[in-house]
Amino acid sequence: MNTIFRKSMLSVAGLAFAGGVFAGPIAAHAANPVDAKPVAVAVQSAAPKPQGDQSHITLNDEQTANVKAIIAATKKAGLPERAAVISIATSLQESKLENLGHLGDANDHDSLGLFQQRPTSGWGTPEQITDPAYSTTAFLKGLRQVDGWQDMALTDAAQTVQVSAYPDAYAQWEQQATDLVAQHWNS
Repeated sequence: MNTIFRKSMLSVAGLAFAGGVFAGPIAAHAANPVDAKPVAVAVQSAAPKPQGDQSHITLNDEQTANVKAIIAATKKAGLPERAAVISIATSLQESKLENLGHLGDANDHDSLGLFQQRPTSGWGTPEQITDPAYSTTAFLKGLRQVDGWQDMALTDAAQTVQVSAYPDAYAQWEQQATDLVAQHWNS
């Protein structure tokens, strides 16, 4: 759970406690104890809000197809929408959702595909890494190994899997990734 969210929840809890301490004795005398009924309160955990400035790109048909492939692989793996958001944001940062082959001198080592995974780092063969379903499944396998990834800031979860030289760069894509998952998850 990120620090801002935790502090916000503690502040709300503190205000509720203080209100109960001061209003409780007064309300207790005013209420008819025979009519008093217990009240259940549900607390729902929401995904963390995007961190920092957000980036956005317009997607072409290939990029949209890759979004759908990432979502399909996430569903097949039995993971929730949050895993798809992290995956899509990661791919937006790594390749702008383009399934990149070897880029010659511009290539970062031997990085390939949607997630810029490296065959020499054990992600798979070049053919596997450039298959959107395979590369997403490989990314998700790494994500599953991150304790507490569901409640982590997106950039922390992605960085733990990817080990990028730019660990905070994933955060800028969270809103667009969230919007894309909302748009395509049930389509």
